[in-house]
Amino acid sequence: MDTNDIWAIACLVLAIIFILLALIFALLKEKATILISGFNTLPKELRKTYDTRQMSKDMRNQFALWTIVLLSGAILSHFISFYFAIAASVLWLFLFLKEVHFDIDKAFDRYRK
Repeated sequence: MDTNDIWAIACLVLAIIFILLALIFALLKEKATILISGFNTLPKELRKTYDTRQMSKDMRNQFALWTIVLLSGAILSHFISFYFAIAASVLWLFLFLKEVHFDIDKAFDRYRK
């Protein structure tokens, strides 16, 4: 195995994980919001004040977007150049960090009913 293939394999493995997570959020809908970090630590009464349906849809879409980015990087890396997998990984990291919030209010404020 070529060391450049490691980038393609890493992208492919992450893409598989993210598509599975997208399917979980698509199938379980509002029940899957308990899997969202930070939201699961809120008291049950407070969780009821949020639009869990929209939260679930947004998480599903986010995981699907990450899957597309990483799968594209894996495919292009395999057929063209491993630089595509590196670029896809950097893009995924940017998209991931854009969604990280250390303040629960800031993270979930847009979902208040």
